[in-house]
Amino acid sequence: MTETEKIQYPVRINRYLFLKDYCSRRKADKFIENKLIKINGRVAVLGDKVQKGDKVEVGKEVTETLKKYEYIAYYKPIGIVSHNPQEGEKGIEDIFKWKVPLSPLGRLDKASEGLMLLSNDGRIVDRLLNPKYAHEKEYTVKVDKKITGIFMKKMETGVKIEKYKTKSTKVTKVNPYTFRIILTEGKKHQIRRMCAALGYQVQNLKRIRIANIKLGLLKSKQHRVITDMELRVFLESLGM
Repeated sequence: MTETEKIQYPVRINRYLFLKDYCSRRKADKFIENKLIKINGRVAVLGDKVQKGDKVEVGKEVTETLKKYEYIAYYKPIGIVSHNPQEGEKGIEDIFKWKVPLSPLGRLDKASEGLMLLSNDGRIVDRLLNPKYAHEKEYTVKVDKKITGIFMKKMETGVKIEKYKTKSTKVTKVNPYTFRIILTEGKKHQIRRMCAALGYQVQNLKRIRIANIKLGLLKSKQHRVITDMELRVFLESLGM
């Protein structure tokens, strides 16, 4: 918990558990409903508030549940396939090993690089792909010629690719050849197809963020474990 997230008492028990990095508020509610949380020796109920100095006890079943899943932020290099590599191709599992089997959450095409989320938590996949949650994915894109105001405007307001028009989004110019774009939809090769429809070719595409998870200072093939508040916020955004 950061300094800006200090607990202000009294605080609801589900928020207390969230701020203490145990779990999301939704998950906390389930633990409370299952009578796995105590306040000063008394089984907590939904809506209970924690006062400063109260003793909050978390059942063993809670800690065991929280240890069950692993979440990794990984920098996928160009040339590596995120799903179902064919003969002669390399997948993430060929170049990155972990203590438990992990699967990529979502896709990133072979010619692109950047942030991939890896986990053994299969519950996340459907929620990440579900339009209901509208998770932001941010990319930096380098193209083959100078970016014009018209190009930026069209990328921002939506581009027709075949029979589909992309949703309006936020686009920021980085330099004459590079821009950042935030998507909340996931059409196949969407950014490359949007650029091609406007007469541009993508030279480099890097994903730098998924929801609140950032690529940060990771370099190609490096990874970091997602934990604490970063993980809690991510899971809560998935309704978990």
